[in-house]
Amino acid sequence: MVIGICRISLFIPGSHSLKDRRRAIKSLKQRLRNEFNLSAAEVDDEELWQRATLGIAVVANDGQFADQVLAKAVDLVRRQNDVELLDYQTEVR
Repeated sequence: MVIGICRISLFIPGSHSLKDRRRAIKSLKQRLRNEFNLSAAEVDDEELWQRATLGIAVVANDGQFADQVLAKAVDLVRRQNDVELLDYQTEVR
């Protein structure tokens, strides 16, 4: 069993309140879950209006597959119009 994890730092330029921020993050998490069948959760910066940190995880039989899924998930985040990818770190164990 292999576990792939990724920590994603985001900037949300269109957010002017915590409500705007929650809406953008909830939509992104649901999209990640639906498209890649992975777990996604907010792990830091919960009280900042324009920043968020997501943690995503995938369990697989093959480390290369887990790494590919995480790379595709990061690409999906990068293509989003309502959030900007600031930084990310991945790890496959």
